Amino acid sequence: MHDFRTIGGMRAWSRRHRADGHRVGLVPTMGFLHEGHLHLVDVIREHVDQVVVSVFVNPTQFGRGEDLDRYPRDLDRDRSVLRARSADCLFHPTEREMYPTPGVISVDPGVLGQQLCGRTRPGHFPGVLTVVSKLLHIVEPDVAIFGRKDFQQSVLIEHMVRDLDLPVEIITAPIVREADGLAMSSRNRYLNYERRRAAPTIARALDTARARFKNGQRDSAKLVDSARAILAPQSEITVEYLDIVDPDTLTAMAVADVSSMMVVAAHLGDTRLIDNIVLGAGTSSDLWVPV
Repeated sequence: MHDFRTIGGMRAWSRRHRADGHRVGLVPTMGFLHEGHLHLVDVIREHVDQVVVSVFVNPTQFGRGEDLDRYPRDLDRDRSVLRARSADCLFHPTEREMYPTPGVISVDPGVLGQQLCGRTRPGHFPGVLTVVSKLLHIVEPDVAIFGRKDFQQSVLIEHMVRDLDLPVEIITAPIVREADGLAMSSRNRYLNYERRRAAPTIARALDTARARFKNGQRDSAKLVDSARAILAPQSEITVEYLDIVDPDTLTAMAVADVSSMMVVAAHLGDTRLIDNIVLGAGTSSDLWVPV
């Protein structure tokens, strides 16, 4: 596996492979890799010849008081698991390499970035879109892949690529869940025993709403109420938002349809978790792994 810390080295490697007729794929991550990240490596491998995984904890997407300093990092472990998964290249730039001078220009997510997570994290999506744009320009991949757990992020990236005519195909992969239903996240390690036991209730709440939808309920307010009823007994969980939205515009829907997304953000102590589900999915398309 090739290993690059500089933009110049990474770009030259990618251009050389593309000049040889190879398709290059990018898996952008912030590291501390888990099975969800590694599933992205597996999926993109089906579309490309060379797989690049970036590991960069991007400071511009963290707000004041968020967990930038304590965000889990273990580059040696990440390198080891990527070798075992047969990734072709690891790009792990320093903050100084990515942001050598104070930033002046950033990518504005527009109205889509002001909804859902953007309501409480106002600088988050400009930071996300800016660093993803930089990574796409550095690696110049044919394909880039993102996980559906970060649903709003995926929607914004797809819009950015389309609106700015970036020459890259975007793939969104299903959520990978632990055996008890909790969506995999690097932040799950923050949870103490009681909160970890409570956390799978988030997925159960979404499944309850989907079951009611499959049984004919289309009133979004009633579907949300059914999910809230599952979450309410859990004193460890504080709901930030729980909505049913259009999958492209992220606007709330009074009447749900087969493409509607139920999205949730919740706090367990000082740990913030997000999750989502497609109400019209016939069966769960999410992946489950043993823990």
